[in-house]
Amino acid sequence: MQTTAAVVRAKGEPFTIEELELDAPQDDEVLVRVVAAGLCHTDIFIRDQHYPTPLPMVLGHEGAGVVEAVGSRVTKVAPGDHVALSYLSCGGCANCQAGLPTYCHQFFACNFSGLRLDGSTTLSHDGEPVHGSFFSQSSWATYALANERNVAKVPKDVPLELLGPLGCGIQTGAGTVMNNLRPRVGSSLAVFGVGSVGMSAVMAAPLVGCTTIVAVDPNEERRVLALELGATHAVDPFAGDPVEEIRQLTGGGAQYTVEATGLPPVLRQAVDSLASAGICALIGAAPLGAEVAIDMSMMLATGRTLRGVVEGDSVPDVFIPALIELYRQGRFPFDRLVTFYDLADVNRAAEDSEHGRVVKPVLRMPAA
Repeated sequence: MQTTAAVVRAKGEPFTIEELELDAPQDDEVLVRVVAAGLCHTDIFIRDQHYPTPLPMVLGHEGAGVVEAVGSRVTKVAPGDHVALSYLSCGGCANCQAGLPTYCHQFFACNFSGLRLDGSTTLSHDGEPVHGSFFSQSSWATYALANERNVAKVPKDVPLELLGPLGCGIQTGAGTVMNNLRPRVGSSLAVFGVGSVGMSAVMAAPLVGCTTIVAVDPNEERRVLALELGATHAVDPFAGDPVEEIRQLTGGGAQYTVEATGLPPVLRQAVDSLASAGICALIGAAPLGAEVAIDMSMMLATGRTLRGVVEGDSVPDVFIPALIELYRQGRFPFDRLVTFYDLADVNRAAEDSEHGRVVKPVLRMPAA
């Protein structure tokens, strides 16, 4: 069948809107008519080839839509169901079996290879393969193929066009706080970088009982928004020493920090801002090979922890509906992060995101 999609054909080049041929679903796959899909920092990383992924490729890994057809072995969803699309895990490795799907041994192959796990491609143009299966969805398209494992059924009474970002960026930020760090009631948290991921961490912090919540970002509009969405303090890192300011605000250091920028100097600040026995969660994506210098003696003497967190340690089938219920109750207003664009305006959306003009761009698909 035909799908209209945004394609990146060479490193750093603009996305082009093209008509592609999409395979029929295999036995374990779900055909989704995409309503909208978020634009994430990782999509820009792939366009600019900071990760070794093949081109040409259709990106998009925060899709939401309506199930059109399912493979013969699919039982989780049926045609007509509303779904949000997330990451894929293999389901069979030791980590998946241990309940750690975000650390699947085949995570890269499942989400970044541009291929199904059997090595086939889902998309083509005039008989030439186009890499799809990005996060097992490639949802910057009017139709997308996902695996049964990475679709999450969502309620029909919530605006479907809002829900795509729950499948990656928003669940990453919120899940890092709620699923991984699990701060103690009354504790302090500092979030470095309040784009959509960091802002989601800020919104999650009051829900788990944090009482001192510091948002660190050079963008004044984002600092103001963070204060409206749960932060108790906002710090401009260029106006002084953010480490010292956090120490003053928290009485000696934050018990938890979240690094959401992927910038090595900022990661060092996030670690240095910790109190003794504090924990820093690294969730910002950096180019492969990026390194940071850490004071080993200070880490040892203070008992600090630095850990990487993927997708907020979220199980999408469980966590996405939980976030939706919090949204319904008015306790997790992630809709305030969203700015909508038409698919045809994908390059403007990417530029606005890169320059900090918007927090979470979401691409609306044309009528299929």
